Amino acid sequence: MSYQLSAVVADVELLREQTADLDHAVLAALRQDFALLPVTPQLVAELTGAPPDFATDEPCAVRPFRLVLSPPLAELLARWSRPGPVAYLEAEFAGGLGHQAAVVWLGGEVSWGPRHDGALDRPRAEWPINAALARLGAEPGAWIDPFAELGLHLERDTDGWLAHGRRGLSADYWDELAEEWESRQSGPHQQPLRPGPVGDWGIT
Repeated sequence: MSYQLSAVVADVELLREQTADLDHAVLAALRQDFALLPVTPQLVAELTGAPPDFATDEPCAVRPFRLVLSPPLAELLARWSRPGPVAYLEAEFAGGLGHQAAVVWLGGEVSWGPRHDGALDRPRAEWPINAALARLGAEPGAWIDPFAELGLHLERDTDGWLAHGRRGLSADYWDELAEEWESRQSGPHQQPLRPGPVGDWGIT
């Protein structure tokens, strides 16, 4: 299965304030009072007055993102970061191959990154998205890494995150469904199915 992510992540109240007047902003709830803003072409056009530009070459260390962070877009995200850290996260995987990249702004300027990784052969804490989330203030918990701890594995693409936000789902939605399913089971030999840590984010 494939996985694709192009999103801004920050404190939920920060993102609510910055996007309150936008027609194409949809916030999806994450854990630990964070929110995810899916970055769509419509949103980029609304924010910058121009359609988005996408790199034709594969992302790399020099050009880490498929979405070109144009000066107007980068400057706007930098302004959003004046009250608190803001990250742009990007990932694309299919058949276990792909890339992820991230950058963090704080106080109106880039504070970390951008970083790109197409191998993911370092410790998880050094993977770009995990490192960026740590710089946002994500706390460790029961899940395998910050990516899973905040719930970034719950949807597999932008359409999924848009639906997640529009339906007002919590980041614990799937856990709640599993608990409801378990509560309906009866008999001593029933084996409940519980979602657990997702290993390599469930991306195969």
